[in-house]
Amino acid sequence: MDLHCHGALGHSFDDADAAGVSAAVAYHRDHGSDTVMLSLVSAPLDRLVRRLTELRSILSDVPGAAGVHLEGPFLAPGRRGAHAAESLIAPTPEAVGTLLAAGDGILRQITLAPELPGARAAVRTFTEAGVVVAVGHTEADYAIAGAAFDHGARLLTHALNGMPGLHHRDPGPVGAALERDDVVLELIADGVHVHPALIRTLFAAAPGRVALVTDAMAATGLGDGAFTLGDLAVEVIDGRPVVRGTDTLAGSTLTLDRAVEVCLRAGVPEEQVRAAVGTVPRRVHGLA
Repeated sequence: MDLHCHGALGHSFDDADAAGVSAAVAYHRDHGSDTVMLSLVSAPLDRLVRRLTELRSILSDVPGAAGVHLEGPFLAPGRRGAHAAESLIAPTPEAVGTLLAAGDGILRQITLAPELPGARAAVRTFTEAGVVVAVGHTEADYAIAGAAFDHGARLLTHALNGMPGLHHRDPGPVGAALERDDVVLELIADGVHVHPALIRTLFAAAPGRVALVTDAMAATGLGDGAFTLGDLAVEVIDGRPVVRGTDTLAGSTLTLDRAVEVCLRAGVPEEQVRAAVGTVPRRVHGLA
């Protein structure tokens, strides 16, 4: 199961039609993901509402589609990565309620920065509605991230990326996640986002709590070239997608089977790697 995937074969889950969504999910199912969570990047609230409404009429006919993950729009501007700054907003009760209503039946997961005004209440509201809250794209320190986990968040979006690092005097969000046995850490194991030494370290520090994700963008399966992610222009060079003209990573071109290979080459025990693509991500959403 892939908890975090944006598309493939030129099809982005942000705007692809039914055939495109099906083709992208099928590509990932051919490359190790039986089940895929469709991730949407930050966008203006009305556009997200429109897209959630469209996907509600599509997903029941897409084999392997688990639901929708909103990666934003409640993200920290300084840690937005490949998300458009103008699309970022605070998680007001009105915005939270609007997204819950639009995503009724398909919204399963949301990434937010817990330091934003209103974030703690948003964590509770989403959690009570059955939506898994992930901490990510955040400037939060150890205490703020820990409070979000204590209030119901139970996932860390692509650990070590889009957040403060694991510092010896300031453990940050990663340290807060490692300390809680009910929190799962996403990991992009593509050989680019996280060094093999830290891949081994995360698995050792959080046994049974690492979930491999692809964070794959629409360019996945198409090789190098020019693409888009949301409203941003992206270049893929040697399989590495970046926001055009910068060195900012824009997701990946990873598939879950290759993530498994990277982890095995890094020296992670096979049993732990199998759990990271199977039982661990499924447990996050209460699946057998």
